[in-house]
Amino acid sequence: MPPPDSEPVTNRGQPAARALLALVLFGFGLWTLHDFLPALAWAGVFAIAVWPLYRRASRRFPPGRHNVLLPSVFTLGVALLFLVPVALVAVQLGREAHGVFEWIDNARKTGIPPPDWLSRIPLAGPEATTWWHNNLADRAAASELLRRIDERANWLTAGREFGSELLHRIVLFGFTLLTLFFLFREGTRIAAQLRRASQRAFGPSGERVGTQIIASVHGTVTGLVLVGLGEGLLLGIAYAIAGVSQPGLLGLLTAFAAMIPFGAPLLFGVAALLLLAQGAVLAAVAVLVFGMVVSFVADHFIRPALIGGATRLPFLWVLLGILGGIEAWGLLGLFLGPAILAALILLWREFTEGREALQETNR
Repeated sequence: MPPPDSEPVTNRGQPAARALLALVLFGFGLWTLHDFLPALAWAGVFAIAVWPLYRRASRRFPPGRHNVLLPSVFTLGVALLFLVPVALVAVQLGREAHGVFEWIDNARKTGIPPPDWLSRIPLAGPEATTWWHNNLADRAAASELLRRIDERANWLTAGREFGSELLHRIVLFGFTLLTLFFLFREGTRIAAQLRRASQRAFGPSGERVGTQIIASVHGTVTGLVLVGLGEGLLLGIAYAIAGVSQPGLLGLLTAFAAMIPFGAPLLFGVAALLLLAQGAVLAAVAVLVFGMVVSFVADHFIRPALIGGATRLPFLWVLLGILGGIEAWGLLGLFLGPAILAALILLWREFTEGREALQETNR
């Protein structure tokens, strides 16, 4: 029999102390990683979006003992999905930069002649042409205008800030890819741990909320990314047919903008203005009408069906989740917003309708 002083001492305050310690450590952990939380969140979104394909590939090509090749291939594939379009845009912008600098140099020497379409503007055409001649066509006036723009823009400071921000984004993207590799590699084990933790902490509701969040991310990726790429492809073809300069680049930018609901009109509106500047009025109207039709169908029919079906949210809540998520979280909110609202709506339905009634409704 052990001596009395070696017996464990029970204290009713120990569970509360452990909970407080865990909460404090969790807070310190978040503070330690707060600069890298966006990278971790993006890695989680990418892993959830690509996980069905990864599971299918892992069943066809079973991983080896170290499980390095397949996670590396999928991580590289996700990286190329971003790096290739960015490289294409950068190359095209580099080509156009020479023309822009040459145009600025010519404007300083000879002024900026008014475009042909300016005089054809209804009502304001003659006044706009006169103003242009007085302020831009004259060499001295154009040179003074460009000088003022240079002074106000402060290109050196802007360049430093842009370079610093770009370096920060590159570092975060690198950590995102590194995290994504380990999520692919350890995804099954991590999912099992999260399932057990949610079961212990929240009971059956925890697993249901987690399942709903995953389904929401899948639906949002399909509804935003794939539909946006489809819009960009269709409008890029329309740009090429209408004769817009650089239709491939503008179509790619339209695809990125179209991933945000109601973002595509900004780009096909620019395309219509470029055609109007070239004097192609009918082509500009055609691009504008076609873009409005494509954007209307995508934003009001296809996206609500894809995202709302996965999140079980009405279109209004889907839209509020996306726009509110962007306002709160930036681009990451495109995926976090609908997922958070879907989880909240699920908990609300369980609270108001009961689990049994909700399960009957979802069948």
